[in-house]
Amino acid sequence: MPESARLFQRIIISGGGTGGHIHPALAIADEIKRRNPGCKILFVGALGRMEMEKVPAAGYPIEGLWITGIDRNWRSLRNWIFPFKLVSSLWKARRILRKFRPELVVGVGGFASGPLLFQAARTGIPTAIQEQNSFPGITNRLMAKRVRLICAGFPGLERWFPSDRIIETGNPLRAQVVASAQASESPEAAEFFGFSGNKPIAFIMGGSLGAASMNAAVQRMLSNASSALPFDVLWQSGARYHAEMTQFVETLPADIQPCVRCVGFIDRMDLAYQSARVIASRAGAMSIAELALIGKPTILVPSPVVAEDHQTKNAQSLSDRGGAVLLRDTEVIEGLEAEISSLLGDEHRQQTLTQHLRSAARPQAAQDVVDALEQLI
Repeated sequence: MPESARLFQRIIISGGGTGGHIHPALAIADEIKRRNPGCKILFVGALGRMEMEKVPAAGYPIEGLWITGIDRNWRSLRNWIFPFKLVSSLWKARRILRKFRPELVVGVGGFASGPLLFQAARTGIPTAIQEQNSFPGITNRLMAKRVRLICAGFPGLERWFPSDRIIETGNPLRAQVVASAQASESPEAAEFFGFSGNKPIAFIMGGSLGAASMNAAVQRMLSNASSALPFDVLWQSGARYHAEMTQFVETLPADIQPCVRCVGFIDRMDLAYQSARVIASRAGAMSIAELALIGKPTILVPSPVVAEDHQTKNAQSLSDRGGAVLLRDTEVIEGLEAEISSLLGDEHRQQTLTQHLRSAARPQAAQDVVDALEQLI
């Protein structure tokens, strides 16, 4: 911690919507609490989104705003009521600020961060953004000129943000994820998810909301198996697909079912990473940060429906340096099982991928973000 900085006493962290926004927000909060256990931290999210469950589960209070994004279909009813939601959220954000009296407001992206940042900047409260992606979301782009500091997870954000306000910190990770990077493959972690630990585990995750193509790839893999697979599958299907995928698993033959665990959302990602021999994942910013730190052989499947195809750019940057296998979304249904089997059968390739992937890690990102934030007060 810089000598000239002082510890926070009251801070608001706003935003959410997906795990990619929630996890760095919690990492920042955890680091602030580590430095000053007496600091009061309030989260502000969007009503009905996953932060309203995940943040209290992590031990922090949260307020919810009646806010959503704009639908791409301009005729959508959601767009017609958006102005009313925005006015309501701005009013509630102002009320929250008056009641809580924060020294600083940090936005981590997602629509809930906009009203808090706008009202805080308007009233002179120091504000900051933590931007996870190589292509910023609309809320952070709109707020960029109003905030005092932008903590960047990737280089090259000068295209979107004022260069004199950017500090490149990397993306902050929670302490248990950082700690898990020090641990090798763990039988105890495998047992946590109900596996025997006798076979290697492929951890397949499509992000906090799930990925239809990756779920279809796992379904194809399991449906085509004539007997128990030579590896176990820890399958994070995403909340929106979990009920359907669980029903699918229940239809599998009795000798296949013990090879797979299907979960909607994983709170203990540290144990999930420790349990795995290989990992297949989307290429979101926070996934990249975690995977680089963990260093397990990784297959990246970029989502094709993100702004400016930034996940493909993320995955390509790692693939070009030999740190990951790039598998296109159009190839994943037929190609995932083959890539997993190929990796599991080649220890030299596993070691090479691990070495190059870990070279991209930023384990001190949470500390660097909080160091920068402390300079604002």
